[in-house]
Amino acid sequence: MKHVYLILSVFMLILSGSALVLAEVIRVSPGESIQAAVDRAAPGDTLTIASGTYLESGIVIRKPLVLLGERYPVLDGNKEGNVLLIAAENVTIQGLKIANTGKSNLDDSAAIKFFDSKNCVVKDNILENAFFGLHFSNSSGMTIIDNKIHTDAVREFDVGNGIHLWKCENSFIGNNEVSGHRDGIYLEFVTHTQAKGNFVEKNMRYGLHFMFAHDNSYIRNTFRNNGAGVAVMYTKNVLMKENRFEENWGPSSYGILLKDISDSEVVGNIFLKNSVGIYMEGSSRIKFTGNSFSENGWALKLMASCDQNTFSGNNFSQNTFDMSSNGSVVLNTLKNNYWDKYEGYDLDKDKIGDVPYRPINLFSVIVEKIPAAMILWRSFMVTLLDRMEKILPTMTPDQMIDSSPKMRPYDFG
Repeated sequence: MKHVYLILSVFMLILSGSALVLAEVIRVSPGESIQAAVDRAAPGDTLTIASGTYLESGIVIRKPLVLLGERYPVLDGNKEGNVLLIAAENVTIQGLKIANTGKSNLDDSAAIKFFDSKNCVVKDNILENAFFGLHFSNSSGMTIIDNKIHTDAVREFDVGNGIHLWKCENSFIGNNEVSGHRDGIYLEFVTHTQAKGNFVEKNMRYGLHFMFAHDNSYIRNTFRNNGAGVAVMYTKNVLMKENRFEENWGPSSYGILLKDISDSEVVGNIFLKNSVGIYMEGSSRIKFTGNSFSENGWALKLMASCDQNTFSGNNFSQNTFDMSSNGSVVLNTLKNNYWDKYEGYDLDKDKIGDVPYRPINLFSVIVEKIPAAMILWRSFMVTLLDRMEKILPTMTPDQMIDSSPKMRPYDFG
């Protein structure tokens, strides 16, 4: 029996070696059809696409292949539907420049579209003026790295998302640059997927948008000057770590919008110059630790529908308002945060203030109910109101107190 197993093992090695030997490199030059080259290629072959322009769209791949561009050959879709359409395993698309897809919400026209695919790689491509840049559905094990995705659309309904995943799992989205789309990165019904090191700027709606996307993480990304930074909705168990949320300005702009999410972590992020750093509604059991909130309009807007959230070890500095809420009963915990507006003292020198700090001031409560009152900001009357509220608090939430405020800011390095 051992001899039989040995013979079978040797036979399998010979077969795999033969497959490697038989794999070919097929060269495609301008004027030739990429689809024709795909059709005649055997599974596992590499198509090397020479530099130049290819006026071709609707290229369908249904077998394991590598498409490798030389000096970014241009695949111009001539504004007709999808450019590359893939339903296969182990496909790699690298080094292409793809432009001018069709514009359709019916079939979600994309520069590169995957469906029912596994273990594919999309690397180092340039996608310009595509309706959707990269579109994935019902796929797993996708690696999406080092791509540059940009469009010049001026209206939200004229463009789709830069990187769009629907019903996918176990994927990685890393070091991509996305700008000009509706949402930079969109995840719906996506699980066990990580977005890391992406630069997402000037997208019309959200930089990153989660919908019903559990057990995911986004780490060390930058979200700058989008309609809003990140929206996480109807989701649980998300890790949001070491990201930068910058200059997301507007009447409905946030660094992060958290709506109906639970059991998640927001750790080590920087919120700089946003209209609102974090807006929370209907969210529970989230830990906020080691975050820095600076020069925002509101650092936190914590609605009364949120409970069992913990804010500890964060820095709040130079924000117009550190916190606001729309209710008087607040079921959340504040502890060991640094507040630059804290005016207490530390007689025992333990670096913790001896007097609790109330981060919600009276004027922020008034502005929450009457937004037009913001015109009075920095007036003597507002200063007087806030001083009176500190002495005899009556309108601000009683439970929203940091009983152990830090005297010095944390050095997060």
